[in-house]
Amino acid sequence: MPDLSSRTVLVTGATSGIGLETARLLADGGATVLLHGRTAEETRAAVDRLVAMSGIDESRLRPCAADFTSLEEVEALAEHVVREHPHLDVLVNNAGMAAPERHTVTADGNEIAFQVNFLAHYLLTCLLEPALTSDPGGRVVNVSSTLHRTASIQWADPNRARRYSRLAAYAQSQLALTVFAADPRVTAVSVHPGICDTALLPLYALEGAEPAEGAAHIVRLCYPAVEIVNGAYYDRAERVDPAPAAQEERTVKRLNKLADLLVGRAA
Repeated sequence: MPDLSSRTVLVTGATSGIGLETARLLADGGATVLLHGRTAEETRAAVDRLVAMSGIDESRLRPCAADFTSLEEVEALAEHVVREHPHLDVLVNNAGMAAPERHTVTADGNEIAFQVNFLAHYLLTCLLEPALTSDPGGRVVNVSSTLHRTASIQWADPNRARRYSRLAAYAQSQLALTVFAADPRVTAVSVHPGICDTALLPLYALEGAEPAEGAAHIVRLCYPAVEIVNGAYYDRAERVDPAPAAQEERTVKRLNKLADLLVGRAA
């Protein structure tokens, strides 16, 4: 593993599964890892687990909490990161959830999977732009899904209030995250880490690979020596074409306009 001792990386959804393994591999490489979880208790427990089970130096792990069902908490997280870490090398947008069986809307008025999986990351990335671009080379890695290919964004009804399907809602959030990687403000890529044995496994299959295997594909894209092209999509280690919508400039602009409106950034 390359030496990452000079790198600072924020990993969202880092308290279990692929996110936890991504944080572990980055910290093993010497990176300072901002380890995000939904609550302070969950995040502290993840830090303790990595220290106890992997022997990682606790000074490399910086816990930070925010519930992505609250955009106010996302804003507070970004404010904390920019204040404490004005230079951020990598943001790994990994936090995710399966859409629930019943249509569920957050206090911010958004379908819950669309907010947690995409809108929260959109807002966080926008607010962290100063830290990510303070020096050349800052990058964003969006942890997406091959299911983005099955999706369409319901522009007139992104909350899918009129016709809800949990699989369609989840896939829409993954397509939006993949499209967002082509935004020109910060160099970004998206990656499908493979089907792994995590809480999201029932959406894909009956069995999957170990989370560490999926995490390795994410961590590789964090290495400064690995050159990336803005908007690129990877299926595990292989760069492939994403869904056509993710390569359309007009779709990127339209999505940004919608996301700005839904997170309260519209003029």
